[in-house]
Amino acid sequence: MTKAADDLFPHHEDMEPRRVGPGQVHTTGILPSHAIAAMIREKEIWASREIDKDQIQPASLDMRLGNTAYRLRASFLPGPDRGVMERVEELMLHKIDLSEGAVLETGCVYLVPLIEALALSERTSAAANPKSSTGRLDVFTRVITDFSAEFDQVAAGYKGHLYLEISPRTFPILVRPGSRLSQIRFRRGSATFSDAELKRLQEEVRLVDGDVDIDNGIALTVNLRPEREGGRVGFRAKRHAGLIDVDKRDGYDVLDFWEPIHSRGGKGLILDPDEFYILASREAVQVPASHAAEMVPYNPLVGEFRVHYAGFFDPGFGAREAGGAGSRAVLEVRSHDVPFILEHGQIIGRLVYERLTDRPASLYGESLHSNYQNQRLKLSKHFRAI
Repeated sequence: MTKAADDLFPHHEDMEPRRVGPGQVHTTGILPSHAIAAMIREKEIWASREIDKDQIQPASLDMRLGNTAYRLRASFLPGPDRGVMERVEELMLHKIDLSEGAVLETGCVYLVPLIEALALSERTSAAANPKSSTGRLDVFTRVITDFSAEFDQVAAGYKGHLYLEISPRTFPILVRPGSRLSQIRFRRGSATFSDAELKRLQEEVRLVDGDVDIDNGIALTVNLRPEREGGRVGFRAKRHAGLIDVDKRDGYDVLDFWEPIHSRGGKGLILDPDEFYILASREAVQVPASHAAEMVPYNPLVGEFRVHYAGFFDPGFGAREAGGAGSRAVLEVRSHDVPFILEHGQIIGRLVYERLTDRPASLYGESLHSNYQNQRLKLSKHFRAI
């Protein structure tokens, strides 16, 4: 913990969780929205500006950019003996004031201190991920903490600031203080999930439709057959297309930035190296109110492509009770060094479900105006529907 963090954050004892909402059902698991709100009240989550109510999602918290970005020579991890800003001083190329908005260019690495910071109890850890809209723009983000040896993971008991590494891959982006590119999920105790639990949930609430492949998570496959003949099965990003304001909704014409991909009669889809694609899962997905989910790589040995930067699925995604029946997982796909053929029904990732400590006060899509409930093939919220 840095001296600055020690001054800013109160100390928290390793206490049993309080009843902060409908009632704690489990002492371990992912924390729901009312528990996150309690963490804010108790200063386990701290911010230099008031935290907006709509930052709190059913099982995660949206985080906001601060006032300054640093263009870096390279990505880095500070390691166990150093703070983030110490390394920034070594690697910084220049400092950027975001107060009037600033453009982050493709192919560059930036670091932005976030408005939110943490003073976690000894039983609470956290994990971060890009927001869905961020991933669908091919903007690569990772959270870094002081004295850390891995990205996107916040150790139990961490007290300090949070920093976001940002690297736009396809489109340059316009950001400003308060822009929300990443989200964080809090966990009390150790992660617990099993295939036996998934099988039970599948039988009770039908997590995915169709045939189910459960092995270290539930397999998701890619859909390359449109609902109608000649229909779209995906989009490929256009290079040199223009600037996207990350806070502007329904502001851009799809065809200015994306090339639609149409069905080719069962011939599969050839992923060109270093191109970015938006596809959809063949399966409809449901995340019950009792759980949250995360997409993980299918098999690191199948290393020709990467799927899904934004891996969090909040409770209620795809759930009938929250108006989401039939929701597909949207897949952000990039091939690596060689062309690679995707076939309809090919496994491209697995969903791992983890129990919440309690049902959240509201579900994804349920009165929250969630952007991607009941989605099929869908681009980010920045583009007008076609």
